[in-house]
Amino acid sequence: MRIASPHRRLVTATYLASAAFGAFWGTWGSAVPRVRDQAGLDDARLGTALLFISAGALPAMLLTGRALDRWGLRCTAPLVVALGAAGLAAAVTADGLVSLCAGLTGVGMTSGAVDVAMNSVGGRAEQRSGRPIITRSGAVFSTAVVVSSLGAGAVFALGAPTWVPFAVVLSLSGLAGVAIHGALPAAAGPGPAAPSGTTRVRMPLAPLLLVGALGALAFASENAHQSWGAVFLEDVLATGPGLSAIAPAAFAAVVATTRLAVSALDPARARTVLVVGSLVAAGGAAVVARAPSVPVALAGLVLAAAGTAALFPTLLSIVSRNVVESSRGRATSVVTVVSYLGFLLGPVYVGLWAAGTGLRGAMVAVGALGLALAVLTVPLLALSRYAVRPRPAAETRGGNAPPLGTLAEVDRSATG
Repeated sequence: MRIASPHRRLVTATYLASAAFGAFWGTWGSAVPRVRDQAGLDDARLGTALLFISAGALPAMLLTGRALDRWGLRCTAPLVVALGAAGLAAAVTADGLVSLCAGLTGVGMTSGAVDVAMNSVGGRAEQRSGRPIITRSGAVFSTAVVVSSLGAGAVFALGAPTWVPFAVVLSLSGLAGVAIHGALPAAAGPGPAAPSGTTRVRMPLAPLLLVGALGALAFASENAHQSWGAVFLEDVLATGPGLSAIAPAAFAAVVATTRLAVSALDPARARTVLVVGSLVAAGGAAVVARAPSVPVALAGLVLAAAGTAALFPTLLSIVSRNVVESSRGRATSVVTVVSYLGFLLGPVYVGLWAAGTGLRGAMVAVGALGLALAVLTVPLLALSRYAVRPRPAAETRGGNAPPLGTLAEVDRSATG
């Protein structure tokens, strides 16, 4: 089906923002050892510095949602450019703990803002076009992570300074920002109309917290594998650093492929995607935990990646189809912030279990997260009262998607 021109521009802006976001984080992943050495830090102090990314991201996520609802989605463009600039600034100024912490606070603020902004644009594009844009944009992000991480690694292998790949990312972010600014409308635009006689729409918080709790479990499982996969290969299966680097690259590649495949499914299958994905992720963690060799461990990581790939995009898509346009930014920011807590705590969760049971036992504990998500998905979605609808017939014929329902409560107090 063809997407009408206004919808195509929204979709293009979503993909450009996701590509720029992935390019930054792929470059950052390859640059961490170089940044550590440039700043003269040991692993413990590097861990402390990395916490400042989260310290900057969480408040920025909440503020960005309100900014988008007030000033429109076009705010995404300068935020994408700001992320590239923050990354370059952090790479250039990293000289000791204090300067690195300051730089990473800026990275966290801009990264959190871009995360909410691009998902808000994707949510609007999905609602208007009727296509699974959020899941596909996640595939674009993962693909960009793989490409940029390999590219940055090649640049570093040639002996380039730490800041060089970040300068490339800033240039690409600038081009993406210009294109995004041109593709997006100046104002948020009208969402589904409020009932006659109402004065304002109040966004219920409880459903967003319930979906965010599911997202936290999904992110905890995903980031546990991303953060500890290479460590597991080195410490448990005695591989070298070169071979262990295959783990995160393979994980990201499988995530991208799976998201593209899942995006072809009807939205009515969202519950099935969540439950089956959770069980597959749990199975992958179990395979890793029992793996006697590197190939078996990589097979387990592939299963875990396939299972976790579509979990958060599917949850975000459900929210997007059930909120009014005027609350989209705030709804996206709330769900993202709650889910992001799982992203932060996932690696810590593995570390605590590893201290008591070893990394094999910790992988079993990661599998338990997937099982918990599989068990809780249906009841928590039911409590949220968010509808999971099939794609309307008009969408499959290429027409405009009709406005979907919303569970936002209308506050009539001002009118008595």
